[in-house]
Amino acid sequence: MRQWIIIAAVSGFLAVALGAFGAHLLEDRISEHYLGVWETAVQYQMFHTGGLLAIGVLLNFVPSKHLVRAGWLMTAGIVFFSGSLYILALSGIGILGAITPIGGILFLAAWVFIILALLGQSKNKGRVA
Repeated sequence: MRQWIIIAAVSGFLAVALGAFGAHLLEDRISEHYLGVWETAVQYQMFHTGGLLAIGVLLNFVPSKHLVRAGWLMTAGIVFFSGSLYILALSGIGILGAITPIGGILFLAAWVFIILALLGQSKNKGRVA
């Protein structure tokens, strides 16, 4: 579905921009530890941007409410997981690290819904793809 490909494109753009920001502007401004936190945020955002892109493409072949749920969960996961790490890296406020696992759980739930969508398709058509 077009919506998920657009969301993926925006997320991918932001991941690249934030990665460049971290590599070029934050390197001398935050500790090595927090730079690593920033890089983790960028990596997980980009990994799940790929997931959003896959959801957008899969919806053309496997129309499924599970895939739509996965898209929303993955988007929320990016906001909670990567977003909390970006803010943590910039602010040093440790309590923000408590939000990050919520994003991780949202990511896991999204992948489960993708699996459910494809298993449901497999039962209906006798094959996954």
